[in-house]
Amino acid sequence: MEAILVSACLRGVPCRFDGRDKASSEVAEAVAGRAVVPFCPEVAGGLATPRRPAELVGGDGHDVLDGTARVVEDTGRDVTVEFVAGARRALAAARRAGCSEALLMPRSPSCGRGAVYDGSFGGELVPGDGVTAALLERNGITVRPAPGV
Repeated sequence: MEAILVSACLRGVPCRFDGRDKASSEVAEAVAGRAVVPFCPEVAGGLATPRRPAELVGGDGHDVLDGTARVVEDTGRDVTVEFVAGARRALAAARRAGCSEALLMPRSPSCGRGAVYDGSFGGELVPGDGVTAALLERNGITVRPAPGV
């Protein structure tokens, strides 16, 4: 059975910044028949649940990995180290399970694929990927945003 890495919040784990999950029937359908590896990179990186909202500042997840952007909470606290550590742990989990694909939470500074919040905390989206999505893609794992969330 082929394994797929999935954002833990999409599998019903209450690990989002607000302490909730984002489970949906669309996600359950999308992963049906596959071995699911649920993973929350933010928690794996050492952040608590609930936690302050964070956004990418100065670029997207690729820029964070290149050292030219940061991940910052709405209080101004820099959490880049935690986000990068969590992304590395997500990649390790995906490799251990033999995942070639990941289904991740849209718009997240960790898991977003194709669009992320712009760093202003005003709800504006910009093209880009989250830190974990960028690291997975750089390592040959296909990343898709979850449907219906």
